Amino acid sequence: MRSIGIFIMLIVSMYANDFDKAVADYNKGAYIKALNTFYVLAKKGDDKAQYNIAIMYANGQGLKANRSEAMHWYEKSAKQGNAQAQYNLAQMYHQAGSEDAHAYEKAKYWYEKAAQNGVMQAYNNLASFYMEGIGVEKNDKKAFELFQKAANMGDSAAQVNVAVLYAWGDNIVHDKMKAYENLKKALNAGKSEASEYLDKLCKESAWVCKD
Repeated sequence: MRSIGIFIMLIVSMYANDFDKAVADYNKGAYIKALNTFYVLAKKGDDKAQYNIAIMYANGQGLKANRSEAMHWYEKSAKQGNAQAQYNLAQMYHQAGSEDAHAYEKAKYWYEKAAQNGVMQAYNNLASFYMEGIGVEKNDKKAFELFQKAANMGDSAAQVNVAVLYAWGDNIVHDKMKAYENLKKALNAGKSEASEYLDKLCKESAWVCKD
């Protein structure tokens, strides 16, 4: 699974000056000062400020790391339609699957929301749920469709997954050429694991790799 990204979102709003100052403080390492400003904005309903507070709780910046507080603020932001908050919240529920009986169900819900809002990695992670039967009934066809969406959007991890299914997947019509094309895309994007699959594919079907 991908790690949660550590970055601060920018915003243009009626509170832009305060927000920009908070971002500047954050970038200088003045986390407590930035956090205080984000809190003021977050309590006024600013989803980006809520997201940034969640990031700081998740990573222990200016305060002690607190998973439950991070999830609390991610959820506030996510409910307002913040796609990255939806994705990060889904990841946190995904990671808590072994501890919480309903975590996978919640992760699926927020992955779906993030995917609907254009987060390509959400399609890939949601596909893994269907591939492995996590929180949903196992469905290889549905998983493949979701992997394809993410791959077509440029997600290199999904390109590897699509390629593996095209080459060796169960209940999938094999297409070694499409497998090769997706592995090349992933490799060109810096996904090193694609190299191993390319080697395997080329050994099994040398004709595919003659370009």
